[in-house]
Amino acid sequence: MKHLAVICGAILIFACGVSAQVNPNAASPVLLASSSPGSAAAGPAALLSLAPMPEPDPDPPQGVYGVFPSYHWQAYAGYTFLRFYEIPNAAGNTNGFNFSVDYYAKDWVAVDGELTATFGSQGGVGTSLVSEMGGMRFRWTMPGGLAIWVHGLAGASHFSPQTPFGGEDAFGYEAGGGVDASPHHKRLGYRLQADMVGTHYFGAYQYSPKISVGVVYQF
Repeated sequence: MKHLAVICGAILIFACGVSAQVNPNAASPVLLASSSPGSAAAGPAALLSLAPMPEPDPDPPQGVYGVFPSYHWQAYAGYTFLRFYEIPNAAGNTNGFNFSVDYYAKDWVAVDGELTATFGSQGGVGTSLVSEMGGMRFRWTMPGGLAIWVHGLAGASHFSPQTPFGGEDAFGYEAGGGVDASPHHKRLGYRLQADMVGTHYFGAYQYSPKISVGVVYQF
């Protein structure tokens, strides 16, 4: 009887091993122990339900394009050359400086104020021509920090020394344009401008070309 009991036990163990290999989807003791009574989840599905869900990728960074600071004021200072046609067949070269201040109420239109002073020599006597004018300026901005503009001004001019042909003060006006370059839209830029200056001295009208180059500060 003792030997018969050992043989029956071996047969029973062998039968259980064969049943486990034939039915691999059977719930393991670990899954059964981790599942609550009455739960429908079992097998690999139970493990998947317990795994943490991956977090979604954050939104890609959004770039900002075409946003540049807007400046309403401009101040300019530069060197100026003016060829002053005093009377027919008589002209003199003068050199000096040019100041201007502009306020842009809108990006394309501004109130313009300008002071110009140039100095020369005629017959061994020093001469000077000073003008104070105001008017309007219109500009067109372009890529790369460039701006093309035109303006028209009117005001007073003063020529010295006194001559026997007339007074030192006269009405003056100016029309012209230029180019401003502000690399990377910075505050400091450069300007090249050309104008025609009109005055009325000695009973004659003068039309004098003027060229100026200098720096612009925006604020």
